[in-house]
Amino acid sequence: MPIEPTLDLSHLKTEAQSTAQLPDSERVARIRADRWIGYPRANEALERLEDMFNWPKKQRMPNLLIVGPTNNGKSMVIEKFRRTNKREPADSSPDHETIPIVAVQMPSDPSVSRFYAMLLAAIGSPLRPRMRVSELEQRALVLLRAVEAKILIIDELHNILAGPTRVQREFLNLVRFLGNELRIPIVGLGTKEAYLAIRSDDQLENRFEPISLPLWQDGEDLRSLLSSFASSYPLRRRSVLGTEEVARYVVTRSEGTIGEIAKLLSAAAIAAIETGTEAITPQMLTLATYNSPTERRQVFERELA
Repeated sequence: MPIEPTLDLSHLKTEAQSTAQLPDSERVARIRADRWIGYPRANEALERLEDMFNWPKKQRMPNLLIVGPTNNGKSMVIEKFRRTNKREPADSSPDHETIPIVAVQMPSDPSVSRFYAMLLAAIGSPLRPRMRVSELEQRALVLLRAVEAKILIIDELHNILAGPTRVQREFLNLVRFLGNELRIPIVGLGTKEAYLAIRSDDQLENRFEPISLPLWQDGEDLRSLLSSFASSYPLRRRSVLGTEEVARYVVTRSEGTIGEIAKLLSAAAIAAIETGTEAITPQMLTLATYNSPTERRQVFERELA
């Protein structure tokens, strides 16, 4: 679509205004890329992460548990936090690397040895074959101090519950041990099952402050979110997403997670470019190449039948 010489792009954020003048293929590529859209709950979590990142060392450090459904923005909050705090190390020596934010995923089939192996891999440490748990633990402690870790993030914390009761207890003790030994904040990410796991240990429950990222519902917060998405897409005409009708359609079709909302809106934005409409309209939302999680399951189940 040729660019109109007097095109008014004031409906877009500054970065999106320059992107809107690019060829269609480049605009589509930008739409498909990840983007950060701030909203109150996510900003609250970011502020709490920043507080903990700069917390002075003390005997009992603050911890945070970010809880929400799958695909509802937990990992995006952490990625935004990591980008914001990506700092050049003070010591540029090749023998010394600083990793202030260490992130690891709880194994889907949890074992303490596997967790330590993944933690060491996250800080780039090679492993010797058949290392004992005690060796893995001491190596992890030494290296976390060496890289000057200031905060430890454990994603998919609800996977603790995939193990038997004995293993669950081992992991809860491990989380408490790491916090006490390193004196750094620990951040857990997970579904409501992660909260249930932490709540089963009185000491950990008292140490972890929970922040919830619930499913989206129709209301002012949702309409504000949709308007933020609209101003971030490089479309040359104004999208109107803040109406009650559109908001209700989007949250119902996407089933309420921010990841699915982003997929639906991105597909509609691409349809708007491809059709020359240049704005997300109710028609573009229906034309979007998008299936909700339920629709995807139904398609898969039909193929298996």
